[in-house]
Amino acid sequence: MVLKTFNVEEEVHKKFSEFCKGHGVSMSKQIELFMESFIVEEPEAKKEYLEKLERIRKGRFVRVKSFADRYQL
Repeated sequence: MVLKTFNVEEEVHKKFSEFCKGHGVSMSKQIELFMESFIVEEPEAKKEYLEKLERIRKGRFVRVKSFADRYQL
């Protein structure tokens, strides 16, 4: 195992760290799995994955702070 340093925006790091802690997962392991997905999977899978991400990024979303308030629950 090697120790590497990456430059990451502070806010992105903070949010990802909170996500990992909240779900009880290792941040290092999540990054490793992400990296492996780019080098192990077939090119078609990568292309499909990237196209899906692009569709998600362009999607329409509604910010909901409280489901109870939004849907009168």
